[in-house]
Amino acid sequence: MVPETRKSRKPAISMAVSDHERLARLAESHASRIPEVADELMAELERAHVVPDERLSADVVRMGSKLRFTSDLGEDRQVTLVFPSDADISEGKVSILTPIGAALIGLSKGQSIDWTARDGRVHRLTVAAVEAPDRAVDPASSQLRPAS
Repeated sequence: MVPETRKSRKPAISMAVSDHERLARLAESHASRIPEVADELMAELERAHVVPDERLSADVVRMGSKLRFTSDLGEDRQVTLVFPSDADISEGKVSILTPIGAALIGLSKGQSIDWTARDGRVHRLTVAAVEAPDRAVDPASSQLRPAS
């Protein structure tokens, strides 16, 4: 058995209970349509340290987080991680059901991860900043609602 290299080892991630439950259902429901991304999301869910929503640190990428990341291609992008129905790349809203979206979930500021683009190329991204959602995710829908 060949040990994992430092570059290929995935960082530890954390996830809120509510995100974990909803994302597991989402991945399962899309497994036949987009199996590669659904499988990648399920792998992230399986390795995540799941914590109560109120205990998840503000610097952890969760659904609805606004974040800035840099990549090995020299990109410096600001995006919001959203459910597929809210995705709009022109507004910087990246779906969790994309390779980059699945790679981002659960990362903290300063963490890096390798992710495989749809063209098969492997890229490395580093989370530079995370802004927790100012609104909570409504468990009954993919829409955001005002936090109480």
